[in-house]
Parts: sequence; C-alpha cells; structure tokens
Amino acid sequence: MTRRGFVAGAGAAATSGQGHAAEHKHDHDHQAVPSDLTLRVKALESLLVEKGLVDRAALDALVDSYEHKVGPRNGARVVAKAWADPAYKQRLLTFDPVASHLIAVENTPRLHHVVVCTLCSCYPWSVLGLPPVWYKSAPYRSRAVIDPRGVLREFGLDLPADVEVRVWDSTAEIRYLVLPERPAGTEKLTEDQLAALVTRDAMVGVAKVTQPAAGAKA
Repeated sequence: MTRRGFVAGAGAAATSGQGHAAEHKHDHDHQAVPSDLTLRVKALESLLVEKGLVDRAALDALVDSYEHKVGPRNGARVVAKAWADPAYKQRLLTFDPVASHLIAVENTPRLHHVVVCTLCSCYPWSVLGLPPVWYKSAPYRSRAVIDPRGVLREFGLDLPADVEVRVWDSTAEIRYLVLPERPAGTEKLTEDQLAALVTRDAMVGVAKVTQPAAGAKA
C-alpha cells in the first residue's frame, strides 16, 4: 500500500471495492464515502503541492519508507532477536506493559493471536510503522472480533480447528505485538536473515512467517 492508497484508499476502496481486495483479495463491504479526515488530508496535500511547498514524489518516498522499511523493520528485528535469543524472548514476553505500553504475545502450534483496535486504529507505530488501511477499516475492526477465523481466511490464513484464536483489542494505553512462530528450516539463519522473513502482517497476526525461498542460504 503506497501513500496514494493511504491518502485516497478509503474513497477508492469504498467506490470500487478494490482497495482492500486488491491487497488481500477481500470481498467484504467498505465505507460508502471517504471519511472527513481523508478528504481534509487530500485537500491539504493538493494545496501544498500546488503552492510548491511539498514535493509529491519526495513525500511518497518518505511515507513509503516509514511504512514498509523503517517501521516494520524495527518489529522484525525484535522478532528475529527473540527467535535467536531465548533470554531476550523471555524478557520480551514478560516486559512491564505499564512501562512500555506494549505487550508481546507469542503464537504457538496451538494458539494464534490477532491484533485489532475496535474503537479507532491504535497501533504500535514505533515497531510496525504506519498502520495499513485495512487495519483502520470498519469491517476489519468489527469482524476481527466477531469472526476472526473468517477474517484470517480472507487473508489466506486457514487455521486448523484445534488451534485457538485469541483476539487482542489495542487501546490508547496498551498496544500489542504478535511474536510469530519461527518457521522450520531457519535454524542456521542469522538474525538479519531471520528479520528479512518477518512481515508486518505476521506481527499483527493475519499471516504467518513463511520458510525461506528455495535456494536461500540456511
């Protein structure tokens, strides 16, 4: 999702039904019209560009970097460190949430965690970057609680019936980070190589971390 999608996603997704579906092949309903905030942001951006105060390409690159590189990479490094260092993992999972405002929850073969914010779009920006448009959408925020398995299937994740799905509702005070299961075949990877496998969606809980591509060094 680029900044174009971030700025105009609500309107495009609402009218064409392609915003969320294009990224994750979802087919549920979206808001009928862009939010007031989306319209204000778009109007402000257009005005700043028109007056030559903002370079659109540079702004796109900056936001895209924060969304897909800087932000999620912080969380990916945390996950990779936890996989490689048992002592660090223990500290991460028992970290004081009052002091950190962040709770890490670990996925296991029998337990899968999903993060949502039912009231707005509370999100751990410092470790995951900018929240994706689908995370802020009303359908995800409501259905993730009511029908989490159905939502996960729409993301391409079909969990076995014996796996418990636990939904965590973020607030202004507490955010959540999912510690995904470490995929098999990664025992010899370095922390940097492990971090490269971790995705934003896996740290929200709507995806799993997959094995390295065939031929990758392990």
